[in-house]
Amino acid sequence: MGNANGSTKSNQKHFINIMNKIFQGFMGMIFSLSFGQQSPYKTISDLSYYENPVEGTYQIERCKLDLYYPTDTKNFPTVIWFHGGGLTSGSKAIPDQLKDKGIAVVAVNYRLHPQVKAPKYIEDAAAAVAWAFKNMEQYGGDRSKIYVCGFSSGGYLSLMVSLDQKWLEKHGIDANEIKGVVTLSATTFTNHTIRKEYGMEITQPLIDHYAPVYYSRADAPPICLITGDRENEFYGMYEENAYLRRMLKINGHIQNELIEIGGYGHEIIEVGIPLLLKRIFL
Repeated sequence: MGNANGSTKSNQKHFINIMNKIFQGFMGMIFSLSFGQQSPYKTISDLSYYENPVEGTYQIERCKLDLYYPTDTKNFPTVIWFHGGGLTSGSKAIPDQLKDKGIAVVAVNYRLHPQVKAPKYIEDAAAAVAWAFKNMEQYGGDRSKIYVCGFSSGGYLSLMVSLDQKWLEKHGIDANEIKGVVTLSATTFTNHTIRKEYGMEITQPLIDHYAPVYYSRADAPPICLITGDRENEFYGMYEENAYLRRMLKINGHIQNELIEIGGYGHEIIEVGIPLLLKRIFL
């Protein structure tokens, strides 16, 4: 009799534990459905941004972009994102911190040194930006809310196509239509890889027609320059950005800012993107 009672109590306890787990799982599912829903997003990979590429296989293979956008809303902002890598390496990727934010992200590949030389990198960047202006409305985006952003040499390309208006003019786009430019640790002098093409050392500074600062102008789009700590940044990157901001202000440009992230070196994507997002939603 004692063994039977013990077995019955054990079975009851086991049954209660199972029911508790089922209940907890059910409530967790309800909570997730009620409070954890996210807007649906869609990703389209490897869209060509040249309508008629004529410069060979490498251009066809490399000049593509990925598009990530919300599907249940309209008139959202778009961030065009150019990867870093010194114009010699790197590949398109949508940063995780830009996902699920109610915005579209256009992540761009562009041709690289040594397969090509300047100005091909800039031409590709301009073609990708022009693609966004001509196509984002069909995906629900607002053409008046296109931001051009990037890290390191991707930031350099962002500044070049935004400040030197001729690159977008070739595509029938006014660079001043860009809603804003946000760069992370960008080169603002002539990019060091282009200096290498000239036979120069990376430590030898140069400002010529391939330098964003050369095109400092009053009517440029709003610009936010974000860098790491001046003592830890890559080859005077903070000072390059500080000089660009100074020249923008001297030339009458008003909507600009420079943010130095203390304690960080060149790799500031993780801490820089939240600052980027704040500039979009100001």
